[in-house]
Amino acid sequence: MKKIDYKLLLAVITISIFGIVMIYSASYVWAEYKFHNPYKFVINQGVFFIVGLVAMYVISKIDYHIYLKRCNQIFLICFILLILVLIPGIGTVRNGSRSWFGIGSFGIQPSEFMKLALIIFTSKYMVKHEKEMKLIKKGVLPILGITLLVFGLIMLQPDFGTGVILVMSIMGLIFIGGTPMKFFIRMGLVGIVGIVILIMMAPYRLERILSFLNPWQDPLGSGFQIIQSLYAIGPGGLFGYGFLNSRQKHFYLPEPQTDFIFSIISEEFGFLGILIVASLFITILYRCFKISKNSKDLFAKYVSFGIAFQIGFQAILNLMVVTGLIPVTGVTLPFLSYGGSSLLITLASIGIILNISRQK
Repeated sequence: MKKIDYKLLLAVITISIFGIVMIYSASYVWAEYKFHNPYKFVINQGVFFIVGLVAMYVISKIDYHIYLKRCNQIFLICFILLILVLIPGIGTVRNGSRSWFGIGSFGIQPSEFMKLALIIFTSKYMVKHEKEMKLIKKGVLPILGITLLVFGLIMLQPDFGTGVILVMSIMGLIFIGGTPMKFFIRMGLVGIVGIVILIMMAPYRLERILSFLNPWQDPLGSGFQIIQSLYAIGPGGLFGYGFLNSRQKHFYLPEPQTDFIFSIISEEFGFLGILIVASLFITILYRCFKISKNSKDLFAKYVSFGIAFQIGFQAILNLMVVTGLIPVTGVTLPFLSYGGSSLLITLASIGIILNISRQK
């Protein structure tokens, strides 16, 4: 065993603590108004952060080969949870989606656990069928079918953002597995058709696209969130308004501690805050991809790449939303946004990569 990758560990802990600080700044006004407790959200996130740190430490000590042996059981458990959350009386509805198991004031989102489980499951599949991955029918279609089945269950909640992240993570893994480029071109065309169908099935998605193209067409309705986000980012300047001095969190930007926390960071810390967040993400992704590249074990290489790609893709997707480059998808910013399940599973995923980094 080698020493743990301390640069990765330090970057993860730093960005997570900064996230908790910013969750307090972004949420205390709303928490005081709604729950009469300004610390409501930061306490909840702090609990998950402590549990996540413990999980990351413990998992970093566990030989990652155990996931190769137990990945079928892990996937099956997460799959069953995705089914159970859809049952009324078991799953809890929040913001129009039945995506959570309610445990007191906390919520557990099984789709977050499935994102990691499917990466582990796919990595084992690709190791076992290494030669077949260049063949579409024998190698790619079976794992793609399982991925689309999971995507379908997530869409029943519905949670389009999480579903897109899950599918794109698996597509990234399949890509480095040696699948021909023509497959991805075809899948891109199929994906465009699928998105059109999903929009036709749910008119609110069309409203999001129209508001993205011209948010001022409905500034008090579908375009409200993007406009308020840009109002937060725009005036930040070089150093921002200062910590706790955001204006948009005063009931302008809805629930800024979740998907749009980057807007509050930009408003309070300006370009300097953006630079700090970007540097931390770049450090984390660079260390993860380097660990993947240097790993001699194919399973470890796939798992570490899949986790890093998923974190990076989700971060980019969130940043594109808050800056108005793509329609609102409901995707959180890893490590920073309020969301206990997301933080817990992300820290646990980093624990797996830290263990891989220790293996000679």
